Amino acid sequence: MNVGLILTTVPDLATAQKLAQDALSARLAACVTQLGSVQSSYHWQGKIESADEIQLLFKTSVARAFELEQYIQARHPYETPEILSWQVTASAAYGQWVNTETQRPIHV
Repeated sequence: MNVGLILTTVPDLATAQKLAQDALSARLAACVTQLGSVQSSYHWQGKIESADEIQLLFKTSVARAFELEQYIQARHPYETPEILSWQVTASAAYGQWVNTETQRPIHV
């Protein structure tokens, strides 16, 4: 069973926790793993920059992956955030869990 993975980096722990919690609350992700502090070096506006960042890995259903990407983009503090996504094969049980946890809430 396929699931979607989305990787992003954010500037600090508070941003990481808020983005993760909000995505989980919206059922856009079944799980968010904080991979920890990383140091990124990159080209930005004609210079080579460096920054300490927190890396996050979101696990979502294939059906909700694009919506999660848009959600991250809209709430991300960077002008040009790193948002990388791909599909992977998960075990049947894990894939089913991800799909179940990312179903849209039913309003009665």
